[in-house]
Amino acid sequence: MSVTPDTELLLSHGDARAVVSPWGASLRRYFLQGADGRRTDILWGYSGGDQKKGGQGDVLIPFPGRIPDGRYTFEGKTFQLERNDKEGPNAIHGFVRALPWHMPVVESDCVTFTIQLDASVYAAKGFPFSLSVSVTYALSVLGLSCSFEVKNVGRNVAPVGVGFHPYFVVGAGTIDDCEVRIPASGLVEFNERLLPTGKIHAVAGTEWDFRSCRPIGDRRFNHCYTQLNRTEDGTATAIFRRPQNGRTISVAMDRSWSAIVVYSGDAIAGHARRALAIEPMTCATDAFNHPEWGLKRLPVGESFSGRYSIGHVQSAELPARHAD
Repeated sequence: MSVTPDTELLLSHGDARAVVSPWGASLRRYFLQGADGRRTDILWGYSGGDQKKGGQGDVLIPFPGRIPDGRYTFEGKTFQLERNDKEGPNAIHGFVRALPWHMPVVESDCVTFTIQLDASVYAAKGFPFSLSVSVTYALSVLGLSCSFEVKNVGRNVAPVGVGFHPYFVVGAGTIDDCEVRIPASGLVEFNERLLPTGKIHAVAGTEWDFRSCRPIGDRRFNHCYTQLNRTEDGTATAIFRRPQNGRTISVAMDRSWSAIVVYSGDAIAGHARRALAIEPMTCATDAFNHPEWGLKRLPVGESFSGRYSIGHVQSAELPARHAD
């Protein structure tokens, strides 16, 4: 099968539908299909490769977020990545979101995409490591789950970060009259160029403390949260809801995730504040230069895996609050 940016697959389970693509292993749409033919969108999505805006549904591997000037040091060596950030001379969001992936598993409600990054190719791009990557999307009665596995198939220990970039909607209009809960106690400080300064601040007592569900209002989110608050089983759950219609979306993350980027889309021309990005990340922005922020140091032959899931209900009742 020839894979192009327009190649798409439809997954279904009950009334749930997900549109995914082997181009970038992207999650393009997720909605409920009513018996009357009406569609209830859970994601702000798109169809066709040229319709993507603001990183909708992208897979961010081997690093999520920005790396200032595309430069990092690992195992005592300094590397220079391609500077592909339209906002400045930085590297952003890894290598795989504009590449064709393979599809070893395709079922009606589940698909697995795979790709391999070879050091012989990526050394010239500042990443002399070899990784085998898989991403699986699966629908069930509980909602949509997304799992990943990254295996080091090279000859050297590799730095690895993983992120996903879904945007969520809970009805028409902007996000201003919605509420969000972000289960995190820390916030990475950014400078005016949206680059980390190296500091993490406690959210307690600040306007960015969303550990309990609070109105978004006119706040402009483009923030990387850390120090996730979890339930006893290790799950951290973000909540996005619209009180007026009771629609609620949950994003539940296992222990592999250590950061969440929240973005209100203010810079997306013609679509500002239409949806809220809640981005699970296994490490914070620029963890390649701050490995203590969750960077995975992956030994040769070993694998790193994780999972997040998207749930949705029609009532305003929230899942159990996580411990602070």
